[in-house]
Amino acid sequence: MTEHTIPASGPWWGTGAHRDWLLADAMRQFRFFARSLDPAGGFHALDLNGDPIPGVARELHATTRMVHAFAMAHLLGVKGADRIVDHGMAALWHLHRDSRHGGYLWSFAPGGAALEGNKLAYGHAFVLLAAASAKQAGHPDADRLLADILDVIESRFWDHDHARMTEEYGRDWRVISGYRGMNANMHMSEALLAATEATGDLALLRRARGIFDFFIGRIGAEHDWRLPEHFTDDWQVDPAYEGNPMFRPGGTTPGHSFEFARLLLQAWDLDGRRDATLPAWAGRLYERALGDGWLDQGGILYTVDPGGKPLRRDRYWWPVTEAIGAAAALLKAGDDRGEDYLMFWRAAERLFIDRQRGGWFPEIDRDGAPSDRQFPGKPDIYHSVQAALLPLLPGLSGMARDLSALRPGNLPELNP
Repeated sequence: MTEHTIPASGPWWGTGAHRDWLLADAMRQFRFFARSLDPAGGFHALDLNGDPIPGVARELHATTRMVHAFAMAHLLGVKGADRIVDHGMAALWHLHRDSRHGGYLWSFAPGGAALEGNKLAYGHAFVLLAAASAKQAGHPDADRLLADILDVIESRFWDHDHARMTEEYGRDWRVISGYRGMNANMHMSEALLAATEATGDLALLRRARGIFDFFIGRIGAEHDWRLPEHFTDDWQVDPAYEGNPMFRPGGTTPGHSFEFARLLLQAWDLDGRRDATLPAWAGRLYERALGDGWLDQGGILYTVDPGGKPLRRDRYWWPVTEAIGAAAALLKAGDDRGEDYLMFWRAAERLFIDRQRGGWFPEIDRDGAPSDRQFPGKPDIYHSVQAALLPLLPGLSGMARDLSALRPGNLPELNP
């Protein structure tokens, strides 16, 4: 597998050089994050060199994203990926799952003791994504996990009156707050689409569509296609809210609009491309996010206010990966975003991709150098490996089918 460089201009999408470059980046990521497997349970957080960071809690979103990512690797034909999926599935069932109260704990300590017992919609969305991806990869425990998480979502999180997710509970399911969030619902729509692909159950697709109708068709349209992140318990926009800067920053987040744009096109494709509303919404979200978020020096700023004024100019890796995914999806849908796609990848290569050690730097400072102000080490594979793999696939949906068909056959074995 020959690794090429990203051209400054001209054709790249769909070429052999494009394919080889994306596969090389994906394999660097898989090799790097395979080192995070902890024989004592779950996965280590890794520093920039790929060494374990001592004492870091094993959080639910991190465990589930490892399962999802390495299920993709297994479908692609990466040898050794199945061992990492096995390990993550065991951690979900035996360490995160709350056998007493039901649901999944947010974190456990190194060694396996329960640490943070709160039940968060955000984390449970990723349990559903992991279960769906594991099922598509043929894991023997996937059906058990899928049935359990769908039951928890149905009985604990789903707001049947409004057709979307409530947010957060204590370990014993006491209500913690009346907060409602777009981010958890966005990831639930992602997981519902994956579960639709895994099971063929179109009721899950309809639930995802209900989430889109509210947050994009109604709220997005009312707010000039900038998506408010935070809501009260009666689903009114809460513009003054600001919480955890990683998961609940104040303002609106262009990166989430790119992410939603990709998901809208996946849903459109899954539903037989019958409803032109979904690609129209995707285009509006994409244009607004690009106009608000792209910085001339490269990268996408984190948040803007309701009028588009920058709030936090921090540059993280994940908005760039989601811009790549959205541009690729639009290209597949017939909207020529080739120049944007190249622009995003050139910024990623220059600012975020660590060719020497693997993985992506999660954060850069004003000078474009790696920073650890918000994210210590390299905290995730999920966003960046999807940026490398999804553009390789011909479909907007059908990930498992397309990854299995792609199998290059010459990929090296992972050594966790």
